[in-house]
Amino acid sequence: MAHDPNRAPRHLGADLVIPILAVVFTLYFFSTIWNSPWTAQVSAFSIGGVLLFICLLFFIKVTGQLRRGEGRLTFTSLVNFEDIRSGRVALIGTTIGFCVLIDTLGFTLTTFLFLWLSMAILGAFKRLGRVTITSAILAFGGWAVFILAFETRFPRGWFEQTMQTVLSNG
Repeated sequence: MAHDPNRAPRHLGADLVIPILAVVFTLYFFSTIWNSPWTAQVSAFSIGGVLLFICLLFFIKVTGQLRRGEGRLTFTSLVNFEDIRSGRVALIGTTIGFCVLIDTLGFTLTTFLFLWLSMAILGAFKRLGRVTITSAILAFGGWAVFILAFETRFPRGWFEQTMQTVLSNG
């Protein structure tokens, strides 16, 4: 696609924030799994590798846009009214809330609340029944895979303790 010289270049710096944070987080995550079982390492490197590959493709795309003059490396569009209206700021708050509450509420319940609130925000609080069912299935599936099957050290809360009691008493 040819660049239109009459069109103002896009502000691309803000678009790089999440991919850069994703790369930093992934590299940090890799550094924390060295002493984990090999199955966890394979899963982590597979998922992390895909994330790093996607970020690399994005960086290549942005570099091309910068070279063609279609964009500038500025951060003027990092936060604006559209971010508040579209729910981006609420999603950041939801993510922070997840990090704060996971030790208290446990993995499964916090994951359910995070997924429910995120999908509700993104869906403008419509179809809440579908959002609730989807969030419950994903959170329960996460519990079944990560805590029940793989016995990971995710934070245990009310749900995990109740399920442990139910399953141990048959």
